[in-house]
Formats: sequence, C-alpha cells, structure tokens
Amino acid sequence: MTRSSQGSELRALVLAPLGRDGQIACAILEEASIDSMVCVDRAALRRELELGAGLAVIAEEALYNADLSELVAWIEGQPPWSDFPFVLLAQRGGGLERNPGAGRLVAALGNVTFVERPFHPTTLVSVVQTSLRGRHRQYEARDRIEALRDAETQFRTMAESIPQLAWMAEPDGHIFWYNQRWYDYTGARPEDLEGWGWQTVHDPKALPSVIERWTACLDTGQPFEMIFPLRSAAGEFRQFLTRVEPVRGADGQIVRWLGTNTDITDQQEAEALLAQRVEERTRERDMVWRTSENLFAIIGRNGRYTTVSPAWTAALGYAASDLIGLDGRELVHPDDIAERGAEFARVSRGEAVRDIDLRVRAKDGSYKWFSWTVISAGDGLLYAEGRDVTERRHLEDQLRQAQKMEAVGQLTGGIAHDFNNLLTGIIGSLELLQKRIASGRTGDIERLIGLATSSANRAAALTHRLLAFSRRQPLDPKPVNANGLVESMAELVRRTIGESIDFSIVAGEGLWRTLCDPHQLESGVLNLAINARDAMPHGGSITITTRNASLDAAYAIRHSDVRVGDYVAISVTDTGVGMPPDVVERAFDPFFTTKPLGQGTGLGLSMIYGFARQSDGHVKIESEPGRGTTVTLYLPRYLGAEDDAEASNPEAPEQPRDDQKDVVLVVEDEPAVRELVVEVLSELGFQALEAADAKAAIALVETADVLDLLITDIGLPGMNGRQLADAVRERRPDLRVLFMTGYAENAAMGGGMLEPGMELITKPFTLGELSRRIRAITEREAASSR
Repeated sequence: MTRSSQGSELRALVLAPLGRDGQIACAILEEASIDSMVCVDRAALRRELELGAGLAVIAEEALYNADLSELVAWIEGQPPWSDFPFVLLAQRGGGLERNPGAGRLVAALGNVTFVERPFHPTTLVSVVQTSLRGRHRQYEARDRIEALRDAETQFRTMAESIPQLAWMAEPDGHIFWYNQRWYDYTGARPEDLEGWGWQTVHDPKALPSVIERWTACLDTGQPFEMIFPLRSAAGEFRQFLTRVEPVRGADGQIVRWLGTNTDITDQQEAEALLAQRVEERTRERDMVWRTSENLFAIIGRNGRYTTVSPAWTAALGYAASDLIGLDGRELVHPDDIAERGAEFARVSRGEAVRDIDLRVRAKDGSYKWFSWTVISAGDGLLYAEGRDVTERRHLEDQLRQAQKMEAVGQLTGGIAHDFNNLLTGIIGSLELLQKRIASGRTGDIERLIGLATSSANRAAALTHRLLAFSRRQPLDPKPVNANGLVESMAELVRRTIGESIDFSIVAGEGLWRTLCDPHQLESGVLNLAINARDAMPHGGSITITTRNASLDAAYAIRHSDVRVGDYVAISVTDTGVGMPPDVVERAFDPFFTTKPLGQGTGLGLSMIYGFARQSDGHVKIESEPGRGTTVTLYLPRYLGAEDDAEASNPEAPEQPRDDQKDVVLVVEDEPAVRELVVEVLSELGFQALEAADAKAAIALVETADVLDLLITDIGLPGMNGRQLADAVRERRPDLRVLFMTGYAENAAMGGGMLEPGMELITKPFTLGELSRRIRAITEREAASSR
C-alpha cells in the first residue's frame, strides 16, 4: 500500500491483483503528485469507496468472471450528482469496439475509460487527471446543490421565525406560499388564499388602492410599499406596513416576489401618544425657557448664537438682538478660553461638554461665573445651558484660602517644631563647647562637636525633605534600571526591616528604563519599606514589585496630575494594618502622620510624592484597614541613550596641589558660605577670586588673565547663577562651572538641565564633599587638556 490520505475525495484507488501493475500504476501517479493507494482485492476496494475517492483504476482481469453485485450496489446507491469514474486497464486500447468482452463491465460500472496495457506513464497520468477533473466538477455540483438546499432551509426557517407575515408570489403576482404567521393571524386556510385570494382579508375601503398600486408594481418591476389594514381571525382590522421586493434571476428578469407585512398598529398608537406628549413637553420647555434664571442658548455650526432665552437680559443685561449672530467666545474671559482650549475644541466637533465653569462678560464689562453644559442633538446645532455659580465660586475661593492658610499653618508649625528641636541641639552644643574652651576643658570637645554636627545634618535632611515635597529639590536625573537598583538595596532593606518580617522582590521581565535621580529613588523605596515595617508591629511580609505600566486616557481623567504614557511602576506592598480612606486621602500632606508623637516627622510620603511629581511621575496608594497597603511609584519610561558620565571616586584623598595654582572664581552673596569655600580652595592649593554678586563677578572675569573654574550660588540677587554662567561662557566657552544651591528652581536652571561642563552640589554640603567635587572637576579638565 502506498501513501494515502484516508478518505480523500480526490484520491485514486488501484485494483490490479496480478503482477506488478498495481505498484507501477501507484508509483506513476505518486510521481505526478496524485494521491493513490493499492487495494488488494474487491472487498478492500469496496471499503475504500465508502471512505471517499476520486476514481478507481482496475485491471480487467480483477473483474472478469467475478461477482460484482456489491460494487454494482454501491454504484447504484450514488446520489444523483455522482457518476463515479473507472479507468479499466485492458489488453487493447480504444473502447468497446476493441474490447467486446468488456461490455458486461461497462454496463455494470457505467463511467468507464479504457487504457491499453502495457500503459505509458504519460497516458495513464493524462487519463487519471481528466477523470479527476470530471470528479471534481461533480463535487462542485454537489456543493452547489447542498448550498441551495441549505439556503432554502435557512430561508424557510427564517421566514417562519420572523414576527412579520411573509409570502412569495409568481412574477405575475399570484401568491404561491405563505408562512405560518399568515394563517395564524388571518385564520384562513391555504386553499382560501390561493392566487389572488389574499383580497378576502383586506378592508374593502382600502382594497382598490392596494390593487392599483400592486398592479403598477407588477408592470414596472418596482418595489411595493404601502400601509393598509388586514383582518385578523377575530375580525379585527389592524394596520400593517407591507413591503414587496422583486427577486431577479441572472438575466435580470423577475423570478418571484418576496413580501412581508409588519403589524404597526401598536407603533402608530405609541407615535400618536408620543406626539401628544412631545407637544405637552414642548409647552413645558417653552415655559422653562421663558421663566428660568439659567441662561439658555442655541448655537449654530459657526459658533454663533441663533436663539437666546430672556434670562440673558436679567443676568447680564443683554437684549436678544445684542446676542443673535454673536460668536459665543467673544463673551468668555480670555484666560478661560486659553485654559479650556480642549473643551472648546470638543464643542466645535459637536461633542457634549458638561459642567464647565467659565467667566462671561456682562454688558457693563464685569464678569460672572457660569457653569455650562453644551450638547448636540445631531441636527448640527448646539444647545447650551449656563447656571450662575458666581456665589459658589466666591465661597470656594474663600474655602481654598482657608485650607491654604491651614496647610501653611500646619507646615510652618511642623517646621518650627522640628527646627527648634534641632537648633536647641546645635546652640546648646556650641555654648557648652565655648564654655569648655574658655575654661580649658578640652576632653569633651569632640562629643559636643558630634552633637552639633548630628543636629545640623538632621536639619539638612529636614530641609531636603521639604524641598522634595515642594518639588524644588535639586535632582541629578540619570537613566536607571529599577530592577538593578532594587536588587542592590535588598540587603539594606532586610537589615532595616528586621528579622520578624518576610521580604521578597518580584522583578518584572523586560523592564523599561526610567530617567530619575537614583539616590532619591533609593531613598523613596527605603522610606516606603520603613513605613511598611512600622505598619506591621507583629510581623508580616513586604514585597517590592517592578513592572511596566501604560496609563491611558481613562486613568488620566480619574487622576488629573497624570499624563498618558508608558511608566516604570515600583510597588511596595505590606500585609499590615492598612489605612482607612480618610487617612489615604491625607497621606501626602506635610507633617501628617498616624504614628505616636516623636516617631516620625510626617514628611516621608510627602517627600516621595514631591520626588515623583518633580520627575514627571505619579504616586498611587491602595489600602484597606486590616488588609495591608500598596504604594506604587510611576516613573516615566526613558527611551534615550545610556548615561556615560565619568565615575568619580568619592574616597579620593584630599591632597594639596603642588603644581601651578589654578584660578577659581567664587560667587556667593552669603559671606560665611563664601569665606568657607575660599578657605577650602586655599587649603587645596587653588588661587581664589571672590565676588558677592554677578556684576562684581563679571568685572573680575574681564580682568582675570586665567580662570579655570567658576563656583557660583544659583540664588544670587539680580542676575542669578545660571544667567551668570551663561554670560561668562560667552567670553570663556570652555570654562567649567560648579553650581551651589539649596533651592533649584527650574527657571533658574534653564529648564532644569545642566549643559556639558556644568555640575551641581546641594547645600548644605560638607567641606570634604566640596573638596572632592572641586578636585574631580579640575582633574578632569587637566586630563582633557592633555
């Protein structure tokens, strides 16, 4: 047996029990890509025929003197479309004229083609392919017949299931078929409705016009549509919408008419009732239009008023003639037009806009606040309603001012409390230090210095957190792989949260990079882990998860401070006590904390919120009492190149310079800070020039023969530090700049970005940190000049 797709409708079955004719025929057919198989006897052939085949190739000796009854029964049992082909391998070519002994076989098999043996491969393949093409056409005919039968079945099923009365008529208009709903509704018998018997269920008054219209359609071939009454089995006349469509054949001639009758009595009654109600509502609307204090207007496609209500006169002093034809935007405050550009664009596109507060100019030039709703009814017109909310806006402004003052009071109170504590430690330590030195007692000096330094560092940290909350902290953004950063923090987090809490990291695969200050991100994640630890006094678990997230327009609408786009999401989840909704709502407020007095400043989440917003990101809290908390940082996806900034060694020794002194210009308006920086430069072996403002600094730049580095505060009086650096670089383009700041306003930094050759150090800084930064900058400059 050769390759065979069992049951294939176009395979060739080969029956040649003697010799090798069967194998040879199969090999030839397989070479011609014709699926075939050898049948060992007539029983096998009969079984395979049942499974499906395209033709049978049979040697004549396999059939002579054989009982062909089963094969003949199968042939006679074929469906009408089938005329199964047989190829008979005979001793002679031609047909019956050369094979008179095959007459019995031809009579039994029917569709027979003779191939002379020994057969040539080309001849066999040609005959088989011709037979298969004929068999394929038979299958196509079968499919068409089945499709027609299915279509008829579907049509009748559909026609019997639709709620309409359906029927079909001959081209001359005689109806030959009705669906069951016709008989059910009319109560008529099939014989009552034959031909033109349908007239018996029509209202005699309407029948003449129906016949006239129907006859005209039969003459012209046009579709028929008309409303008229039909009598039910109970004798009641109900209104029907009748539609009749001609069905045409391939030659364009009408072969039948297909008609439906739809009962519209209830619809007509409902429409009449609706019309009555519309009339009543119209009267009510007109009453509202005339008497309401709200402003009503109809606006044309060009944005101009076409109709206005009388309330415009009472509220704003305009007569209708003042407003008709006026562009509605001419009355809106210019600032509101600029702020609400997106809403105005939606209105111009005919979209609905609701509850938009706009200031509208009165005839006397004053402005009032109105809340507007504008909708389109699909007729090209816009319908607008404006409600006077001037008093509400005034009250809201008062409330916002009160809330602002309360927040400022809370903020300043918290700052004063914490700074008074810190200043007490600093002042007290310095006073004791002064007394010890005056009395010659130096043994305790280092401890007192440590106390003062510790309080000062805590004050610096508090200031840093305040700047983070206000989104004015100086950031050093770099491309960050959040997975690597979180993994590098794992040991620190484990040591911080303690052994009673399970800790795990779930790192997202294929995580995008983000652009942020990695140190601030580390601080934020650590703060969240500490908060999570404090929420689980009896133990639990903390999970840090990273993933890619895309925030869509729907999310942005629910969170007004979010921009649509791709983000890297970093979540810290705990199984702690959770927070009720009112606490979640205030969680980012400065100095708000649920911890006992003395345990936390209430600035942790505020700092994280400020850092996220300053990084163009977003923070979300999900919490429920008793079910834990998840805080998620969303930081924008970064698509730029990796940061190749040079790495510096923060532990490099601070050695005085033995070579020629570099010249450094120090610009600082605070004398104490300026003196300290100049002192550090002197110890490092630099020649220092100093100025208190930008004007004095520019004068020094113009007279100095050599200048290697500019160190300037950003917050100078008059021209700020960034403007000074830009002015100096016009004269000395390659000059390196080190900015000092404790308050990095974006405008002062020229959009918040440092140009090449510019670096930033944040106040307060240690003298050691300042020394390392200066040495690193000047050493890079010296290396690049070589």
